[in-house]
Amino acid sequence: MEKEIIIRAESDETLVAVIEDRRLVELYIDRADEERLTGNIYKGIVENVLPGMQAAFVDIGLNKNSFLYIREVLPKVSLEEEAPPTADISDLLRKGQEILIQIVKEPTPTKGARVTTHLTLAGRYLVLMPTVSYIGISRRIEEEAERERLSRLAENICPEGMGVIVRTVAQGAGEEELLADLKWLKSVWSRIINKSAHTKGSKLIYKDLNLLSSILRDQVTDAVTRIIVNDQETYDAVIDGLQFFPGDYKQKVVTADMMRIFDDYDLFEEIKKAGKRKAWLRNGGYIVIDNTEALTAIDVNTGKYVGTTNLEDTVVNANIEAVEEIVRQVRLRNIGGIIIIDFIDMEKEEDREKVMEALSKELKKDRVKTNILGLTQLGLLEMTRKKTGHGLNQMMDRECGCCDGRGRLYNDSMVCLEIRHIVNREAVATAADIIRVETSSALIQYIKYNKLQNKWEKESGKKIVLAANDNLCHGFTVRPIFND
Repeated sequence: MEKEIIIRAESDETLVAVIEDRRLVELYIDRADEERLTGNIYKGIVENVLPGMQAAFVDIGLNKNSFLYIREVLPKVSLEEEAPPTADISDLLRKGQEILIQIVKEPTPTKGARVTTHLTLAGRYLVLMPTVSYIGISRRIEEEAERERLSRLAENICPEGMGVIVRTVAQGAGEEELLADLKWLKSVWSRIINKSAHTKGSKLIYKDLNLLSSILRDQVTDAVTRIIVNDQETYDAVIDGLQFFPGDYKQKVVTADMMRIFDDYDLFEEIKKAGKRKAWLRNGGYIVIDNTEALTAIDVNTGKYVGTTNLEDTVVNANIEAVEEIVRQVRLRNIGGIIIIDFIDMEKEEDREKVMEALSKELKKDRVKTNILGLTQLGLLEMTRKKTGHGLNQMMDRECGCCDGRGRLYNDSMVCLEIRHIVNREAVATAADIIRVETSSALIQYIKYNKLQNKWEKESGKKIVLAANDNLCHGFTVRPIFND
């Protein structure tokens, strides 16, 4: 498998695309006006303790109080332990109490952040758990001898009263590398404890790595063949971030014209497709993805695929073909929580096992923890995926005011990203000195407020003329204008 990472870092936005075999599989967008909060550690003040919900609301200085469930307060002896809580939240917390918590789920417009007292600090090879006495090995390390070797190393270096999880990238790493990682994580924890001790009230104690740093830490492995960046400044930042990595990763970093790269990989079309309900399969079938408040439902359909032999083979092949695209879409859209998959009905148990096996194999490509729970009596497959940050739809879309939120549109940032791409493409293709962008007056206000017009002119080398047309509720047109 050929894996490439494309990084376009600018003052107002960082975009990272992960490509596997020339197909977009993961996308991350970090905007200057939309701060990422997951992983941040705060000193908070308990505002309300709710025995009826076995939870508490904690003020951490954000617009909405964060939500702390009792499981995230009780001491843990195992990461797999899910026994019902035996204590009462009132015995553990009191109003006005100061506690150290970490955000595990981003806040939404209607809900505060989900938080935990079981703090974790991720390094290159290890995850340090200062409050949990536990040693774990990544499930993706399958070779038993390697698991045992890493387990022994972890036991030898694990600080007393703390826990560590050995990450997948640690395969083949020696004790010296693990110790260096652990030393750095312990120094971070010491700074957190020291700052917390000298802080009163609700305040940010530790800010997790920015998108660029976390991508280098989590995504750069021996499987990566190229890291493509947009300019010299980004190149220098990436090289600086890789300086302590063993291996020749620095040789894989190259600078390239992002417009050409976007066209070569058809990235913008892939991003647009990721916002649609329907995703087509290579064989002519398709899947439909519906996100709800409670879960995500995925329906598999044969579409234009009619098979070549008999009905049973057609159904199994269609389902197996769908598995690859389902996992790709789950990763690309960063779908978390409960996922229900309605595969095409299969009569034979052996056929169902083939599809389940194909799904398990494909999910190994996903870095995010996923559990396959099995088939229900209705033949629906249940699985859960850990929620990590916002889903792609939340980053790209906004509610449509024309239909009272029953449909969704690209948000202003995403529409401007598409306009910018088309303006640059037109600028290369035309001899005209002027490019006219026609869109709604509301979007023009957004463009002017964020000074995007000047940025586009500088980048394209053309004069950009903005024209208001409120009949274009959420659309735009871009065309060159020739001087008389």
